[in-house]
Amino acid sequence: MKYIKHIAIVLALISFSSCNKGDDKLAMSSDSTDTTKNVSIENKVEELLSKMTLEEKIGQMNQYNGFWDLTGPAPSEGVAAKKYEHLRKGYVGSMLNVRGVEDVMKVQKIAVEETRLGIPLIIGFDVIHGYETLSPIPLAESASWDLKAIERSAEVAAEEAAAAGINWTFAPMVDISRDARWGRVMEGAGEDPFLGSKIAVARINGFQGDDLSDPKTIAACAKHFAGYGFSESGRDYNTVDVGTSTLYNTIFPPFETSTKAGVRTFMNSFNELNGVPATGNKFLQRDILKEKWKFDGFVVSDWGSIAEMIAHGHAKDGKQAAEMAANAGSDMDMESYMYVEELAALVKEGKVDEKLITDAARRILRVKFELGLFDDPYKYCDIDREKATLGKQEIHDAVLDMAQKSVVLLKNENSLLPLKKENQKIAVIGALANDKTSPLGSWRIAAKDETAVSVLEGLKQYNGNQITYAKGADLSTGENTFARELTINTTDKSEFAKAKSVAKNADVVIMVLGEHGFQSGEGRSRTEIGLPGVQQELLEEIYAVNKNIVLVLNNGRPLALPWADENIPAIVEAWHLGTQSGNAIARVLYGDYNPSGKLPMSFPRNVGQLPLYYNYKSTGRPNEPSPGEVFWSHYMDESNTPLYPFGHGLSYSKFVYSDLAINANDADKYITVTFNLKNESKVKGKEVAQLYIQDLFASITRPVKELKGFELVELEAGEQKRIEIKLTKDELGFYDNQGEFIVESGDFKVFVGGSSKTILEDKFNLQWDISQ
Repeated sequence: MKYIKHIAIVLALISFSSCNKGDDKLAMSSDSTDTTKNVSIENKVEELLSKMTLEEKIGQMNQYNGFWDLTGPAPSEGVAAKKYEHLRKGYVGSMLNVRGVEDVMKVQKIAVEETRLGIPLIIGFDVIHGYETLSPIPLAESASWDLKAIERSAEVAAEEAAAAGINWTFAPMVDISRDARWGRVMEGAGEDPFLGSKIAVARINGFQGDDLSDPKTIAACAKHFAGYGFSESGRDYNTVDVGTSTLYNTIFPPFETSTKAGVRTFMNSFNELNGVPATGNKFLQRDILKEKWKFDGFVVSDWGSIAEMIAHGHAKDGKQAAEMAANAGSDMDMESYMYVEELAALVKEGKVDEKLITDAARRILRVKFELGLFDDPYKYCDIDREKATLGKQEIHDAVLDMAQKSVVLLKNENSLLPLKKENQKIAVIGALANDKTSPLGSWRIAAKDETAVSVLEGLKQYNGNQITYAKGADLSTGENTFARELTINTTDKSEFAKAKSVAKNADVVIMVLGEHGFQSGEGRSRTEIGLPGVQQELLEEIYAVNKNIVLVLNNGRPLALPWADENIPAIVEAWHLGTQSGNAIARVLYGDYNPSGKLPMSFPRNVGQLPLYYNYKSTGRPNEPSPGEVFWSHYMDESNTPLYPFGHGLSYSKFVYSDLAINANDADKYITVTFNLKNESKVKGKEVAQLYIQDLFASITRPVKELKGFELVELEAGEQKRIEIKLTKDELGFYDNQGEFIVESGDFKVFVGGSSKTILEDKFNLQWDISQ
């Protein structure tokens, strides 16, 4: 395995003699270090396991949230005191939400210098799209389709987090989701398993690098295993009920790809699958993940999900919940206290085999060795590195690059964009235009409020135009600071008149509308996904006085925008782009960056279409048979098609596809698809050329279209390139209902274009000897 290094178990870096901990401490002399240099990590893990009591092994399976103010005295009573005593006894294997070198050092010293064996903690944190300096939310990054940029974004996030004492992130979220009502779509890569798998690998590689013991890297976590993105009605934590074809072909692929990429941890999910909560689901965790996919890292529960099996109606009490979770393969308990309180008794009663406890501890210790924590428990605790790294210019440059690549140009009638750089009167309207917190988005717990560059600030850096700002209306009227939940303004339109006056005298109106950063994310599902509050009314009233509008959207999910699509000439999907948000948006609006983003999720016409996705199955009645016929799969009041399809995104360049050709190379077992891509404009630009297939007749019905290849191509003005994409068995096959991968001979269609609404189409017949 590429991350394993032959390192010594050397706690002699610390002066253990002063700790007076006896012979069991894993301190070694320099001679011992020399003789163990070539011993594998596996041998070191087994040596350590042989010294551990049952309770100490269970302790490695216990994770606590930061439970006291580390700047003050140790807790002396209550639950915090009990946790503190567990930490001192070696009954805690990991802590989360302890951050900053000073605080991490304090808890690590307790684990290393006060426990019997001195086993270091692994420190976890939600580094979802950055630590203190934030990249765009993951859904926005996915809109770039730029795997190198996404990897770089995760790399700088890891470097900044590692400098602050963190060595494990609960990311990437690789859940596929087709329902924009679910708030956590902002945290994933969208609706497609092929794109989602590619992005999962990019993010894992960015976080973990080539050497997990490098102090600039952190362990990644593929989550949530499995099915969480298919929560019924898009309501967070809700039941999931899917068939085996969807499970194997849509939900599982990004997770399996994550194991192949070497991800070191998995997190199970809150939902049930086939009537069994994922945390206690042996099929998911042991049969699939650990046995079939040979995953050798460890599985952590989601927050309190072991205890939540009681509320699910699956476990009668905490003891039974711990039994179910441990037997099913959940290795570490995040904040439900069930393992540390119940597992030892369960082992002694014969309800949990001690071999399973040893296996879980082995997996956790293995990752700690790979991180180099036994080589130097304080390797992530360098005050000077923390000061030099957090917020450094190189990180800001990387997140700006990621932000501008994440912007999607949805509409641009009459080439309203890019804006002229001088001699224009520009009205900027919308509370979000002057907001320096909302662009940070959800899942940014280490970032400080008011640290994003606002759209207004970004635009004012271009000083050739006259810019006038009017808020128009507040998006919210208050915030619950504990839950970061907003009270949305649905009545106050008192500033409409001022905004209309400003807009009336402008050459161009830039309206920045959408969701606040805290309107998407965990626990933030919505039944209405239009513009919240009075924003739609504001948009329509401004349009009545000036139709020359550029609508800039800030949001964490696809929105339903039928009126805007029909009336507004230019629409820019700018998501929640992080710290450098305003600079990235301004560069796109003024043409200093030619937009190249493509949607990773379909945008609906209205919420009634959800769940909505491009790779749907045909039905027995897929098409309207004749004018006026009603007996086919459709709505009476709305089109079946999305407002903006998966893969859609415009450019200031014009790209033309032509000359599609297919060559079947039977000897080498791949299909070669080639086509021409030309930039028929005077502007250099990038295009994400997309290739889709359809297996026309199969033993299990296949989608009408499936993304199976893409290439990000940069072309000079007037330049043409011949693009080649290969299709192998991996792209042409699928999983049957027993989870076996198969490739069937027969007829296929190939589609090529700039979105899932493709331009070119051809067929081929596959006649491979599949048995070879």
